[in-house]
Amino acid sequence: MDILHAIGNTSLVQLRKVVPPGCADILVKLEWENPTGSLKDRVAHALIARAEKGGRLKPGDTVVEYTGGSTGASLALVCAAKGYRLRLVTSDAFSQAKLDQMAALGAELALVPSEGGLTTKKLILDMIEAARNLSKEPHTYLTDQLNNQDSIAGYHPLGEEIWSQTKGEIDAFVHSVGTGASSRGVAEVLKQKKPSVKIIAVEPAESPVLSGGEPGPHKIEGVGIGYVPPLYEKSLIDEILPVKTEDAKEAARRIAREEGLFAGTSSGANVLAAVEVGKHLGPKAKVVTLLADSGLKYLHTDLYRRR
Repeated sequence: MDILHAIGNTSLVQLRKVVPPGCADILVKLEWENPTGSLKDRVAHALIARAEKGGRLKPGDTVVEYTGGSTGASLALVCAAKGYRLRLVTSDAFSQAKLDQMAALGAELALVPSEGGLTTKKLILDMIEAARNLSKEPHTYLTDQLNNQDSIAGYHPLGEEIWSQTKGEIDAFVHSVGTGASSRGVAEVLKQKKPSVKIIAVEPAESPVLSGGEPGPHKIEGVGIGYVPPLYEKSLIDEILPVKTEDAKEAARRIAREEGLFAGTSSGANVLAAVEVGKHLGPKAKVVTLLADSGLKYLHTDLYRRR
C-alpha cells in the first residue's frame, strides 16, 4: 500500500458546545485526516487516476493546475506518489502555509498577484488563463478542476461514507461551494439513497453569486470564485446560505476553542450554516457538514495569528 490508500474514510463527530438548545444534531466530517490535511486529496486522486485510465495522462507528462492551495497540495501529493512533474498557478491571496506545502511536496509554483490579498473574480480568471498558457506546452495535462467532470466522481465515496456513518439517518448536508464538485458529488449519492435529504450550499455573503447577487472580494479561501462554477448543479441544491467572512472566521475560532476542532475559514462557514439549518429542522434531525481542511494551513493568517 502507498500513501494514496490513506485518502478517505475520515471520522464523523458530533458538535457538543457550539450547538444551541433545540437544534438538530450537527455532525462534522474531519477531512483534515486526509494526508495533506484537506478534503481535496479525494479529488486530486480522482483527477489523476481517471486521466491515466482514459489515456489523457501518460508517463513522463507534466500536470498543470490553477489553485488556491488545497487542491494544489493534494495534486502535489498524488504527483509525488506517481512520479509526475507538477506546475501550479496560484497567488499571494492564499496563505503562505499553503504555498509552502505545495512547494514542499515538489510542485513548481507560478504566482499571480492579487488585489490586496483578496479573492476576486479577476484573480481566478487570471490564474486560469496562466494555467491554460502553461498547458499549451507539449506532454502537458491540465487537470482544470473547475470544468473537469472527473472531480464529481472523486466525491462519490465521500457521500457513501456519510451515508454509512449516519446509518442513513441524515436530513441535510451543508457545504461551501468552490468548484461545486464536492457538494454535487455528495448530493448525487445522498439524493439517490434518500430524495428527501436537503442539500444546502454556502457562499460568502460578500460575493453572493449563487443567490443571484454581484461578485465581490472576500477572504474565505477556496470558495466563492466570483461566478457560478461550471460543475455547480442548481437542481441538486435546496437552499443557499450566505455567510460573512468575519462570521466564518469567528466560528472557526470558536469551534477550535470550544470543541477542540482546528479547521479553516470555510469550515467555520460550514458550521455556522449547519447550525442555522439545524435550528430550523429541530432536535430530531441530523445535519452533516465538512471540516474541509486543517487550521494548520492558516496559522500565519489573521484567522489564528495571536493578537
